[in-house]
Amino acid sequence: MAALVKRVGWATRPLLPVAQTWDFDARRWVRALRRSPVKVLFPSGQVVDRKPGAGKQPGKAAAEASPHGQRPKQVPPSQTPSTWEESGLRYDKALPGDKRLSNVMTIVRSRPFREKQGKILLEGRRLIADALKAGAVPKVFFFSRLEYIKELPLDKLKGVSLIKVKFEDIKDWSDLVTPQGIMGIFAKPDHVKMAYPETQLHHSLPLLLICDNLRDPGNLGTILRSAAGAGCSKVLLTKGCVDAWEPKVLRAGMGAHFQVPIINNLDWEAVPNYLPPDTRVYVADNCGLYARAQTSDKASDYGWVCDRQLSKLHKYEEEEEEDLETGASKGWLPELEVQSYDLDWTEAPAAVVIGGETHGVSLESLQLAESTGGKRLLIPVVPGVDSLNSAMAASILLFEGKRQLRLRAEHWSRDRSH
Repeated sequence: MAALVKRVGWATRPLLPVAQTWDFDARRWVRALRRSPVKVLFPSGQVVDRKPGAGKQPGKAAAEASPHGQRPKQVPPSQTPSTWEESGLRYDKALPGDKRLSNVMTIVRSRPFREKQGKILLEGRRLIADALKAGAVPKVFFFSRLEYIKELPLDKLKGVSLIKVKFEDIKDWSDLVTPQGIMGIFAKPDHVKMAYPETQLHHSLPLLLICDNLRDPGNLGTILRSAAGAGCSKVLLTKGCVDAWEPKVLRAGMGAHFQVPIINNLDWEAVPNYLPPDTRVYVADNCGLYARAQTSDKASDYGWVCDRQLSKLHKYEEEEEEDLETGASKGWLPELEVQSYDLDWTEAPAAVVIGGETHGVSLESLQLAESTGGKRLLIPVVPGVDSLNSAMAASILLFEGKRQLRLRAEHWSRDRSH
């Protein structure tokens, strides 16, 4: 019996050193964990780098780094791939021979397609971000790097087709000198449903712009930038103008399309429906038929009228002279008073008509100005110099209108305080 007990005791003797060895390893692991930084990754994608202090247990350190303890560090979406996966978004990778990009680009660059299908093309991260912020609805994104998509608001990408293509393919279809690797197909924005910036709405003025026969995309884009910068409440484009959503106009506009309401492709009969009550329409035209006759000699000496007259108005003049000979004048050319652009013309809500450099303003714009009590606005230029670029003329008139409205507001505030 004693031998049996002795044998059992000998068999159980190694258990104690093993337990002591495991305990020693555990304590050593805990000490190592205390000395090493702890990275906590929460389900929301927030990451906290934290080094527990001496004497603190790892569980306690993680608890202190929780949302109920220390505020976690915010990480941009591009650095948190877990957020992308949790959003449930998926993208397709275009294989060799994939024609989706070429098919879309061939069609979306056509104005009839844009007007029929209600789709537009936006290129570049900044322009796309501005469009998403204003409430434009995306349909398809083509991108060369996943980071470009991760920079966009995830809540705006649900239900959008995401297609990863080679950068060379985007470069082949891009209009930019330096392509940015992302293109977006959007539903054509509706100015009624857009959410324009609060600062833009706060600085909006009773000043409108009407574009008449503007054919140059670069000029129109620049004019839209000036309209947004001056605080125009609305921009109206009549039929005959270049499409406001053409890629070249969008590029020249630098985001102005999503800062000021734009109503495109209007008939002249519909223009008054978009004007506030009692609006006066002013025509920026220093080449009109009656400008030289109605301007003073002093104004002519300073070059306040231009030397050339538009061939289109020449045609009206000849036809009217023929009618006068037969005693049947149609009165096609309204007689509008001419004044310098820097005289007060903003006493009522004002709309400025800017005509294209080739065709000038239309007869319909002159008739609308006459019916609303408007005038011609002349910008003084040195004698012998041709008329100003339409984009430059629009900028001068719009910011002059802004200056007059600001002075009027200051005088009203001063009179009210007294």
